[in-house]
Amino acid sequence: MSKNWKKYWKLGVEEFNTEYFDVTKNGELLVNEGNYVFNLHSLVKKYGSPLEVVFPFVLEKRLSDLRDYFNAFIKIQNYKGKFFYHYPMKVNQNKEFVMPLISEGAHMEVGSLNELWLVKTLWEKEKVNSKLRVLCNGPKSDSYLKLITELKAKGMAIFPIVEDEAEFKKLHKYKGDIGLRVDLNVKADTHWDKKIDRFGLSEDQILNLPTVKNFKILHYHIGSQMTSQKSILLSLKRAMEVYIELAKKNPSLDTIDMGGGFGINYEKKKFYTAKTVTKNVVNLLKKMADKAGIKHPNIIVEWGRYIVAPAQVTIYKIIAEKPIPKGNANAWYIVDGSFMNDLLDTWAIKQKWHVAPVNNANKRDFKRVWLAGSSCDSDDKYTEGGAYVLLPKLKEDEDQYVAFFDSGAYQDALASHHCLLSSPAKLIAQDGIIKIARKRETPEMVGKLFGWGNGH
Repeated sequence: MSKNWKKYWKLGVEEFNTEYFDVTKNGELLVNEGNYVFNLHSLVKKYGSPLEVVFPFVLEKRLSDLRDYFNAFIKIQNYKGKFFYHYPMKVNQNKEFVMPLISEGAHMEVGSLNELWLVKTLWEKEKVNSKLRVLCNGPKSDSYLKLITELKAKGMAIFPIVEDEAEFKKLHKYKGDIGLRVDLNVKADTHWDKKIDRFGLSEDQILNLPTVKNFKILHYHIGSQMTSQKSILLSLKRAMEVYIELAKKNPSLDTIDMGGGFGINYEKKKFYTAKTVTKNVVNLLKKMADKAGIKHPNIIVEWGRYIVAPAQVTIYKIIAEKPIPKGNANAWYIVDGSFMNDLLDTWAIKQKWHVAPVNNANKRDFKRVWLAGSSCDSDDKYTEGGAYVLLPKLKEDEDQYVAFFDSGAYQDALASHHCLLSSPAKLIAQDGIIKIARKRETPEMVGKLFGWGNGH
């Protein structure tokens, strides 16, 4: 009986964010867009490697599903507040990610002057609906505050989120609704859970503020890549307790913003789901609001990683093999790109990825390997946390390619050119059509980034 390779490589499973992936009888990795099929092996042979392939339809479907979950449970539980999804641009600012989400009804969250400037250009060119809502997080420079005020005057529904007392004073005369960020006294299971958070007002600070006439949104952000539903709900419960106290003296307050932090099942193990979490979020807020005798708050989430990470895969070619005398793996497979440059979280936060062969996925002749990037840095590697990656044994007459899943969040904005290596080319795969979003960088193109123009 032949092995079920689709199941073996954990493809076609909604819980693992691989529901659109499959493998052919010949062992080639596929992505299904409805009844259309993108063959990743064919794409990488045609366009070369390293290669990033973006699937906007995945973004749109994930956002559509998330909105449907919230709206369904709001209706089922007779919840009186509204739901708003705000996409945090810092997760991926590429136009090919942002525009499909806006078209699917996403509102925006920005964290800097430059991100707000990008929203401004869309607004002024009338590329976005006049009802688009924009949250402004991050430290507010004078230039940032000036642009916020300018866009408010032009009619944009824009909400500066106050990070500290200094910003509160600067926004004292702001003629529009504002949000306040609270630094919750809660410990959560996340990639970064600091004992001292430099963002937001402490619970005591925010509860001791006088009445704020234009206070609309209570915002918190507990961390990134929360690993348990318990952490999500525990943080929300504490935030709602603060919200209830604030609502007693601030009648304008009507919205709770959960921020980001919703995780991705990178390792393809048991993980919480958006459907279950949204049901419990609505249920918790309703019970607490009803018990306190206050209106059900509107709900904002800024779950960026959850929406965009599964919409991109990064593909490398194995260019060399080196034996490992002692280790969990038997050999190094060296790729034609760089983890430190292209998938920085591999090095920065020891991110584990779902890895699968792009071709020969149906072969039974595998090898335990670690993967090394093409830079001269010893940290440029992927070892599956000290375990190993199982990949086909190399053949002299055939190129072997490997795919890293869920690479759509943060990696582009954090990418670098260590050792002056070129960034991967980027393709957009949508409606059965392939478009080149970023050409393969030549040595001349990379050199110009560092001041080496024509004639040097």
